[in-house]
Formats: sequence, C-alpha cells, structure tokens
Amino acid sequence: MYSDGLGNIFEDTSLYATGRSGWDVYPVPAEEWIELPEGGNLYELPGRRGVGIDVKTGEMRLCEKGWAVAAFIPPAHTGLYMASYETLPDAPTLPLFCYTAAAWHNDKFYVTAVRIERDIRQECAGYDDGLIQEGTKNLLEAYPHNRLIKHLMETCCQTYHCPAARNFALGRWECPVPASPACNANCIGCISFQPEEESIVSTQDRLTFKPSAEEIVEFTVPHLETAPFPIVSFGQGCEGEPLLMWQTIRESIIEIRKHTSKGSININTNGSNPQAVKALCEVGLNSIRVSTNSARKHIYTPYYRPNNYEFEDIVESLKVVRSFGGWASINYFVFPGMTDSVEEYEALRKLIIDTDLTMIQWRNFNIDPDWYLGQINVAETGECMGVKQMMDLIHEEFPKVRFGYFNPPIERIKGNYELDFAH
Repeated sequence: MYSDGLGNIFEDTSLYATGRSGWDVYPVPAEEWIELPEGGNLYELPGRRGVGIDVKTGEMRLCEKGWAVAAFIPPAHTGLYMASYETLPDAPTLPLFCYTAAAWHNDKFYVTAVRIERDIRQECAGYDDGLIQEGTKNLLEAYPHNRLIKHLMETCCQTYHCPAARNFALGRWECPVPASPACNANCIGCISFQPEEESIVSTQDRLTFKPSAEEIVEFTVPHLETAPFPIVSFGQGCEGEPLLMWQTIRESIIEIRKHTSKGSININTNGSNPQAVKALCEVGLNSIRVSTNSARKHIYTPYYRPNNYEFEDIVESLKVVRSFGGWASINYFVFPGMTDSVEEYEALRKLIIDTDLTMIQWRNFNIDPDWYLGQINVAETGECMGVKQMMDLIHEEFPKVRFGYFNPPIERIKGNYELDFAH
C-alpha cells in the first residue's frame, strides 16, 4: 500500500508487501499476517518509499507512487515486523508510535502481528463515551479538592483519552496512580518529556505536582472495594519515575491496606532502586512491571541514559519482588531485528533464570526505527530468528513464564491465569 500524502491509501498491485527487521527487509510468511484488529490505525510515512517484492521478477524494489504506509496495532497485540521503507534525506523524524508492517488482501487490511493477550481491558469496543463522560463528572464532583483526580479526569481521560484513565472513569479494572513529576532516566523515546532541541515531541505532558498519600488513598480504596478485577497501578506514562516518590507510595500502601484487603497493588517502574522496591514489598506491593528495551546492558544503557542507577539494579528489583513471592513482569519493548536477535534471546533466557521472572509483557516499541537505531549507535543487529519463533522458544523452555500485555489482577495472579481477566 501507499499514500498520496493527502490521507488516501491505495494498493500497488505490482508489489507484494514485505516486513522490516532491524535494518533489513524480508518477505513475511503468510501465517504471520492477521486482519488489522479493531482499534488499529494506518499511517502514511512522509519522506519514505515503501519496499516491496515485484510480482513479476521477484526482486525487491521501491514503490515510487507515494509514501509508505504503516499500521498502529492496538493494545493486546504484538507486532512481528515493522513497515519496510527507504527513508529519503529530508524525511522528518516519525512521532512516538509503533510502525507495524501493513498490507491489503482480498478487500481487507492486514498486519504482521499476533494477539498476545486475551484480556479486553483496552478494547475500543468496550468504551462508551457517554458513560465515560458521566463517570468523569461523578469523580470530579466526588473528589473536588483532589489534584490527582483532576489530572486523571481532565488531562488523561478527556484530553489524551488514556485507556487506563477511561477505565477508571468507568469504575473498572486497572486504576492509574501517577505519583512522580521527576525521573532519574533520560529515555530517548520518553513520551512525557523531550528536550526542546530534539526532533521529536512528547505525546503528552508530564504530571507537574507531587500527590500526597491522602490524595492517593482517597480514591484508590473505593476503586479496590468496588471495581471488577481491581488493580491500583503506580507509574504511568504521564509521569516520571515513581520510585523517586517511594516514601509517599509506601505510606499510601499502608493506608490502603488499613481500609481494604481487596485487589492488587502494582508499580510500573524502571526498577532503579531495589531498596525502595523492598520497602514497598514489605508493606504489601503485589506486583512490579520493569520497563526495558533489552535484556542486554549495552543496548539498555544508551536508550535509558540512567542518572544514578545501572542495569544491574533493575535485575535486582525483579529479584526482590520474587523473594517476597510477588509477581515480577518486564515491560519488554519489542523491536523486530533487535528483540529477536540470537544475542538478545540468550540474554533474555539469562534474565528469566536469574530473576525467576513471572511474566513478559510483549509491548510494541513506539519509536521511529531509523532514529532509534541511530541514537543507540547500532549499525548491525546480528543474526535474528523472528519475533514469533523467539516467543515460541521462550515459551517452550520456560512454560511457567506468562505472556501478555497488561498487569494481571490478583485473581489472575493467585487463581487461574487463563480465566481471571476482563471479558
């Protein structure tokens, strides 16, 4: 497919669609294409010519008719290949979204992806705008002086249409609890803060205040008491690093558990402070999700650019949670051609063994592929096996390690992982 630059997409019948892995372009096995899921979107990629396979010669060549096309695939799905294209010299840097390979076949859009998660908590069909508006109004009226409620409802829910904030407005599932306006990493793909001189912009504004434990407890206790499959989750895309506010979070957990024993308490974090993680586990933290673009230190560090911690600290944080019997996940940024390299596969195996990892959340990496590889100075990605094959090999060797996309509720953690989720 190609775009005319005006929002119109056309089929080029002279070319078969291909997929990108690392810097290279490949034909995609037929079984690795699925119909574009509901909630997915198509993008034109300005300044980029798509690469396809000539239907007559079998040779790869550029589509000169317009700009390349990529897909955004919705949550619960993991991309297997990126859109393949050649970038022209004056092409703008792409914004912070995922760019999955897309194609047109038998009057339907297709993408190279797999559904990795059965939970439907962020399914587009599950959001009723009327009910969300009503829930937002009710929360703002119920907590008129709570700055966090105002931020979650007016900024996250109404402005950015954050799926987690919308679910909170609907009184269900995972409740987001941003806690920190500051961060101790300088991620090149940060979605809440980018330097003015950078060629990309953040997709949202960061939290600008430090919530108090009282503000947190005020609305999280009712949510845990009344929501189906309830989770309260510290660490969101609209904030910095929650472990910088670990004392407030610790105080909040203590107070929450004085009022209710229901539900799960989770933290999404860079895992930079194992001692803080230990302090939170001691008062009732149930699960942790540590974000990483790689199980390899030399790939992790140039992306995260940590200020006062090292890769070894994130490994230790996972170990700490497991030592308390908690649920330890990695938020694994999948980048075809890097994530599925043989070297990365071996590093991931070691990470699973060393930490007794509970879960891998196979998340799509929202970043311009060329820009990312240039920023971390990777010219060669090495031998790759394919994302799907890597998943299969990890599952075969570590059958107890769960695959998914979302933080599981306590019912799923302690009960039946295959049944206890949002339906």
